[in-house]
Amino acid sequence: MRLQAALLAAACVSPVAAIFSDEVNHIDFHHALLGAPSPDSTFFLKPSSASNASLLYTLSDKSILGAVNPRDGALVWRHNISRSASPAGGAGLLRGLDGNNAVVGAAGDYISSWGAQDGKLIWDQQFDGNTVADIELLELEDATATSDTRDTLALISGKSFGSVRRFDGDSGAVKWEYIDESGDIPFQVSSSPSEVFYISLQSGILKSSKIKVTALDPITGRQTGQQVLNTEGDITGPESVLFVGANTASPLIIWTDKAHKSLKINVIGSKQISSLAIDNTSGEEIRQVTVHAPHKLNSLPHFLVHYKTGSGAWAEVYHVDLKSAAVNKAYQLPYLQGQSVIATSSIDANVYFTRVADSEVVVVSSASHGIIGRWNVDASSPDYAQAAVAEVVAKGKSVAVRAVVLRDSGDWQLIRNGQIEWTRPEALIEAVAAIWVEAEEKEDLAHELEVEGHDSIHGAYIHRVKRHVRDLQHLPDWLKELPQRIVSSVLSDEVTNLDSFGVAKPVVVATRNGRVYSLDTGRQGSVMWSVQASEQAWDVKDITARPGQVIIDLSDGSYVSINASTGETFTQPPLEATNVQSIANFVVSDGSSLVRLGAVGIREDGSPVTPFNDITGFLVTTSANGRVLGWIESDNKTPVWEFVPPSGQRVVKATARPAHDPVASIGKVLGNRSVLYKYLSTNLVLVTAVNEKDHVAGFYLLDGVSGKVLHSATQAGVDPTQPISSVMSENWFAYSFFGDAIGESSAKGYQLVISELYESSIANDRGPLDAAGNYSSLHGSGTDSLPLPHVVSQSFMIAEPISHMIVTQTRQGITTRQLVCTLPSSNSIVGIPRPVLDPRRPVDRDPTSAEAEEGLFRYAPFLDFDGKWYLTHARDVAGIKDVLSRPTLLESTSLVLAYGGDIFGTRATPSQAFDVLGKSFSKLQLVLTVVALTGGVIFLAPVARKKQVNLLWKAT
Repeated sequence: MRLQAALLAAACVSPVAAIFSDEVNHIDFHHALLGAPSPDSTFFLKPSSASNASLLYTLSDKSILGAVNPRDGALVWRHNISRSASPAGGAGLLRGLDGNNAVVGAAGDYISSWGAQDGKLIWDQQFDGNTVADIELLELEDATATSDTRDTLALISGKSFGSVRRFDGDSGAVKWEYIDESGDIPFQVSSSPSEVFYISLQSGILKSSKIKVTALDPITGRQTGQQVLNTEGDITGPESVLFVGANTASPLIIWTDKAHKSLKINVIGSKQISSLAIDNTSGEEIRQVTVHAPHKLNSLPHFLVHYKTGSGAWAEVYHVDLKSAAVNKAYQLPYLQGQSVIATSSIDANVYFTRVADSEVVVVSSASHGIIGRWNVDASSPDYAQAAVAEVVAKGKSVAVRAVVLRDSGDWQLIRNGQIEWTRPEALIEAVAAIWVEAEEKEDLAHELEVEGHDSIHGAYIHRVKRHVRDLQHLPDWLKELPQRIVSSVLSDEVTNLDSFGVAKPVVVATRNGRVYSLDTGRQGSVMWSVQASEQAWDVKDITARPGQVIIDLSDGSYVSINASTGETFTQPPLEATNVQSIANFVVSDGSSLVRLGAVGIREDGSPVTPFNDITGFLVTTSANGRVLGWIESDNKTPVWEFVPPSGQRVVKATARPAHDPVASIGKVLGNRSVLYKYLSTNLVLVTAVNEKDHVAGFYLLDGVSGKVLHSATQAGVDPTQPISSVMSENWFAYSFFGDAIGESSAKGYQLVISELYESSIANDRGPLDAAGNYSSLHGSGTDSLPLPHVVSQSFMIAEPISHMIVTQTRQGITTRQLVCTLPSSNSIVGIPRPVLDPRRPVDRDPTSAEAEEGLFRYAPFLDFDGKWYLTHARDVAGIKDVLSRPTLLESTSLVLAYGGDIFGTRATPSQAFDVLGKSFSKLQLVLTVVALTGGVIFLAPVARKKQVNLLWKAT
């Protein structure tokens, strides 16, 4: 029976990490991020001519190209198109046309075409050492066209030349190429219905530039004309040109003079330059000028110029005469206080301009100044509105509009007919630190309980009575919500509201650009608040949480304190000018949460900035020159011990046990009921050192108090450019690398090595300290000195690298642990059950009955990641830099949060949710059963009593 039970338990090891499909987006959440969108490379596009449905396309500052569903803001597909080997890559570019099932993007020296609907690669090209300066899609087909996919014009900028190439829309083959070796700066490429224009900047006098326009034949690429515009004094570089139109009936070049007094306009292909005075009646200095124009051949030749001052903005609409190339001002949108942005839309030949302000959204036609759509909206935000894109739909005499506002932080916000539909927190892609926070109310209760615990019995009783009396003020609200709670708990699909068990904790995330977010993990990671804590990018070294408060430590020794409920910030400047390499926190566990006692800054040489006199303990640090140092309280000048790896090796990482790492059992019970006692110490440190020259990695287990080396392992053939990660927990540690396979095999690959520490190799033996009452890491000899552990190790070949590893944490440590690994190659996170990695698995033989009863099974050198182990399921969770784990009040459940690129959170249940009722349990059915039984008892009780009385009469 015992063997059958063990085999049944072993069979359950594999699916313990799996969840049901209906739990996706219920117990977990995922922010699939793109990054801050580029205003010039963000647009609505209909990918199919057979449908009017549009998608929202963008290319972000992270060179991530993606499509977003404008209905709910969900990501449809994305790709990172950064392939440039050149350090000086150009800005990203993205182009598309309605009905053309392809979007073309470029970043640095790489250009690629992708399916607009499914995101599949169509073709790509790379230009080593050169830069893609501009791309455009040819809207008109020529006589040789055989498909609906439009050809691409690309402007390639080299060190001493510019090149315009036309690529076939289906294959990416070069149809023709025009090379400019004049030494001019390649600027942009444009086109009209009959010509292709190559625009470059020609050096002038006094550091100014002239605009040179070269006309090319779109079929052959031969030069058909060339002219130089007299722009000296106005143009000093590419940033001076406001707009170059493309794929329009009348492409334009627009710029202003340095004083912003006049607007200069040239219709490309003509020599005429129109100069129009800027009517600035605001009395303020113009700070920004932007031009908005359609990009369709059949659109009216109308455009809008948006002028921004320090406190407001206004706009002017201009019309172009196609015959005379004259430009005339049509009308003006009035000056408006506050933030406002403009977006351009086209329906057939009609052009519409959408103005999004803090309080309203207005749509006007380019033909006249009459407002054809106005909606009130509360879009006010301290985050500056950078730009907007809009899509206008005509509905009889009225219109509908949906506009996406691009904030300065990178966040998006879609407004549909005045209603804010969704917001994408794209700034979270720069997350550098995160931590869970506790509500301040729980800290007040903990403080009250602590007071009662230190008082006399009589005083504690009086204190508790007073506390309960004060709590009566919340009774009316509790009674008011009670009926709704009862009904919802019975009828809802959620069997038990687990929020009170700590599974729905808020998490505070700090981003690289100085922004801080608070996410509600219980509601799909929705943003509770966000603040700009720093006006510039900061170097975050540590983030800690106290109840109701979050503290962010910076590299200059200063810190920022943030109210966890409101986001209110307070900045403390550094006490002294010190460059802090890292922050060491001293924490203790109160059984359910961690309380920070203090923090000490660590310099680059590994020394503490200040002594930690008020904290009893020791400190292990690493220095920039590759040493590991041990420190004690009251001394920050001289280390107690120093570890230097063998010659040629450099320390790259030091890993310790988590601050919250409870041990449920001090030994491992074997199948014959004997015990292997675990080697348990909170002072262990795992040091990783590499030798780049000899491709060797060393892993050293140190005692943090004395610096003594307890165990060491050396791996040959290690590639130091590949990820090397490590983790420690309880009495075991694990690390992963790419190198030679252990043993006689000559194979190379990614390996995962795990080692367990025991006090002795013999069961029921406590080793040298069996009879000792105590021991010292620093003093003593013989049985009083620190013994060496018995180490059992095993390695596994895995299919892909592991960039980061953590261990799931539970409240008491009873639940089986999971090794949570980040897999950057497949953009996923896998939770490997700890029994699978048991190094005591028998090698080259089947387990004995006793070993099978322990749950051991035959060792296999290749560890294949089971599909049920993936915490991310089928999601593409990209760019993860760090993963956090936190216990809850449920022993079965651990919280997991991943950040750095995407944001992903979930609940891990390594031993299944044994302390939570499953969804198959019906509360309604239970209530009906109890009611039916009660009714049956009430009905049958008189019958039973009557029967008993009749039996007594019959007996007499």
